[in-house]
Amino acid sequence: MTIFLEKLNWENIKEFWLDPSVHLQGGLLLGMLLLVVLLTRLTQPLIKNLSENAEEESWSGKVWKHLERMLAPLYLIFLCIISLVIAGPLELGSEGLIRPFASAATAWAIYRLVSVFTRSRAWLRLIAVIAFGLAALHSFGLLETTMEVLELLSFKVGDRTISILGLLNGVVILLFLLWISSLLGSSGEKKIRSFPHLPPSLQVLLTKILRVLLVFLSFVVALSTIGLDLSSFALLGGAIGVGIGFGLQKVVSNLVSGLILLLDRSIKPGDVIEIDGTYGWINSLRARYASVITRDGKEHLIPNEDLITNRVVNWSFSDRNVRVRVPLGISYDNDPREAIRFCLEASQSVERTLQDPEPKCLLTSFGDNSVNLELRFWIDDPSNGVGNVRSAVMLAIWDKFKENGIQIPYPQRDLNIKNLPPEIKDRFS
Repeated sequence: MTIFLEKLNWENIKEFWLDPSVHLQGGLLLGMLLLVVLLTRLTQPLIKNLSENAEEESWSGKVWKHLERMLAPLYLIFLCIISLVIAGPLELGSEGLIRPFASAATAWAIYRLVSVFTRSRAWLRLIAVIAFGLAALHSFGLLETTMEVLELLSFKVGDRTISILGLLNGVVILLFLLWISSLLGSSGEKKIRSFPHLPPSLQVLLTKILRVLLVFLSFVVALSTIGLDLSSFALLGGAIGVGIGFGLQKVVSNLVSGLILLLDRSIKPGDVIEIDGTYGWINSLRARYASVITRDGKEHLIPNEDLITNRVVNWSFSDRNVRVRVPLGISYDNDPREAIRFCLEASQSVERTLQDPEPKCLLTSFGDNSVNLELRFWIDDPSNGVGNVRSAVMLAIWDKFKENGIQIPYPQRDLNIKNLPPEIKDRFS
């Protein structure tokens, strides 16, 4: 195939395709493809049945499921190896079609293998370009030549000489390590979240530390592979630190505040908080902000610095129980003891109110127009809303008062008029 590339003309092309060994290789490859299709269709139902019978989260179930995707490439590589073995004794000349076909089959198998571990289209496209590009260079006998040319092309970084080939190797290794880091980070996050005794804030902190550490190690290994001296980045790191200190004060402040929140656990995912008129529950804690979802379904992104410096009401910091107050008034003609009993019965009839601590109803004052009472009851799910449970209890009180003749009086005012004109007095006399 290398000779064919060196003397690329019509005569060589014609001679290549008229070669009987090429025809035999083409027939052999066609038979291989048909055999791969046949073997895949015969064995795929069996593998699929084994995958369905195994537990979905078990190790064996995952192996059978991934093997189902790899059947065709594995069969093709196996048959290509057999073809290369028998091509020598039969003098078929494997350089014609069999070896390039084997390279393409290997690239396809690598692509399928990577697709087992990631669904990211960007990663799959990159792997496809690299794998099939190397297969094409190997097929035409240009892989070694290309590597020699890339090795000759170089540039200096300080006292170090870095070749283009070394740089490309470092980039490929970095991408591979970042992919592995992503897989390990996701697996580690699931493992950390499976520990029931770890608080949510500590789980988030450990997950972030793990991901940052994996990415950092990936860059260190990649730079070492290229041949760079990591100590040469000390000055650059100092300059970046000064730039961060002056230009990114708010960003760094939010990052540090996020770490403080995760360490002291004053605010954690699931807590119900109130800050600057925003009431909702913490959906997630990020590096720069906290996601707070209100009862209206709006998601507020509150900077971590605000949660540190401002006054925050955490309704579920040490205890998720929240006391709700319902003030009301009754007429002076009614018995306040009966009204208190009806209020307690109404609060106990609502499902979300707690019986321990038990609700209380107190007489708070004698007003101008009513005897003022206050019902106090407890709930343990403030994230589901406070106003709705207060409304439900007040409706139950309304029904109880209506059934038992307890009146809620209207405001009344006595008007005294002095020194009216005689003509107006005559009208009222």
